[in-house]
Amino acid sequence: MPIGIAIVVSILLTLLVSVPLTAAVATNYRKKVVEAKLGNADEKAREIIDEALKTAETKKREALLEAKEETIHAKNELDKEIKERRAEAQRYERRVQQKEENIDKKADAIEKKEASLASREESLARQREEIAKLNEQRLQELERISGLTSEQAKDYLLKIVEDEVKHEAAVMIKEVESRAKEEADKKAKEYVVTAIQKCAADHVSETTISVVQLPNDEMKGRIIGREGRNIRTLETMTGVDLIIDDTPEAVILSGFDPIRREVARIALEKLIVDGRIHPARIEEMVEKAQKEVEVMIKEEGEAATLEVGVHGIHPELVRLLGKMKFRTSYGQNALKHSIEVAQLSGLLAAEMGLDVRVAKRAGLLHDIGKAVDHEMEGSHIQLGVELCRKYKESPIVINAVESHHGDVEPQTLIACLVQAADTISAARPGARRETLETYTSRLKQLEDITNNFKGVDKSFAIQAGREIRVMVVPEQITDSDMVLLARDISKQIEAELEYPGQIKVNVIRESRVIDYAK
Repeated sequence: MPIGIAIVVSILLTLLVSVPLTAAVATNYRKKVVEAKLGNADEKAREIIDEALKTAETKKREALLEAKEETIHAKNELDKEIKERRAEAQRYERRVQQKEENIDKKADAIEKKEASLASREESLARQREEIAKLNEQRLQELERISGLTSEQAKDYLLKIVEDEVKHEAAVMIKEVESRAKEEADKKAKEYVVTAIQKCAADHVSETTISVVQLPNDEMKGRIIGREGRNIRTLETMTGVDLIIDDTPEAVILSGFDPIRREVARIALEKLIVDGRIHPARIEEMVEKAQKEVEVMIKEEGEAATLEVGVHGIHPELVRLLGKMKFRTSYGQNALKHSIEVAQLSGLLAAEMGLDVRVAKRAGLLHDIGKAVDHEMEGSHIQLGVELCRKYKESPIVINAVESHHGDVEPQTLIACLVQAADTISAARPGARRETLETYTSRLKQLEDITNNFKGVDKSFAIQAGREIRVMVVPEQITDSDMVLLARDISKQIEAELEYPGQIKVNVIRESRVIDYAK
């Protein structure tokens, strides 16, 4: 036990002595390490500061160099701009100097012109004085030679002019009177023709009769029947007169209504084919013929609308269009005329950029009143307007129908086009009742009148006789003579020919010089 205690005590004493020593040694070591680190930190700090100072000095020098370079560059740019401004100012100065020189030159020229004009004015004044003196001398000489004073001469000249004016006025009055008479005659003829048309009474055989061919002459007796019963029944049912004369194998149907004539023709042809001709059979065939004509009228109206390309027309108007197939105007078929006007109106509207469909519709319906004008009171224009309003046509179409003969003012371009197309269709050579022989004869007369004048080489009637072109011999007719020749030709045409409208006389004089290079 004592040994153990001694060991423990010795260990404790050792510990008590070694621990403070160890702590002191450790503390000194740490102190040295810290001091060494602090010394290194101060050196690094000094190095960093030195490097920062060096870097700042470098940056400062670089900034100074850049500033100097920018200053030099700005100075160079400024010098360059100054030079350019000076050069531009010099150019402006030179221009101003040139303008001043030009102005001075122009001023000198104007002064010279003024001087020249002044001298000319003086010369003209002297010439005027001389002319006045010469005129006075001339008047004195004329008075001496004529034995009249100037006042007496003036009175004499005025009397001559007055007589000439009176003559020209009388001629003009005569021309106006004759023109008025011609217009009155023309209007009277139009009124008469319109009245005849309204009752479907064209006084020509082509539009008042129909001829039915017979297989033999024995059929005439069967058509007449016992005591004329068959022919009376047929005439009563159709309202058409049957003319049975000596014409071989033919019966003539006479009547002013073309629809009635067509019904009678169809019925008679059916009876001839059937062979059973008696009153009851006649009545049956007439009824069938009436139905066929009604179907034909409807089909013709529909065909007209399809041909023109107009759709949506009221069925009653379509039927009336079909009736116009059996209507004539001045010998021209009314339906064909309406189709032609519709097509012309469409072409004109297309050229002008207007509505082609509306133009065709207005052209097709412009004469629709002619289908009923022999059944109802009023002109075909009034009746056409009433029909179009009744069947809800557009105001454009109604105005075109109303104005196509100039009864009212056209309100749209389409109305003007329909009016023009109507005139074109009616004025076409051969469209209306004017034979080809008459037409060519008028053209020949026009050329013959022109060729009889002296100096005329050739003449050509063109534009359907509305213009005559005259080729003259250049050696015989001068440019001055052309005026008199054209007037003489026009006067001769006015005296010898009858024509609608006016005829243009175009005189042509041509001189050619030909040479050859050899």
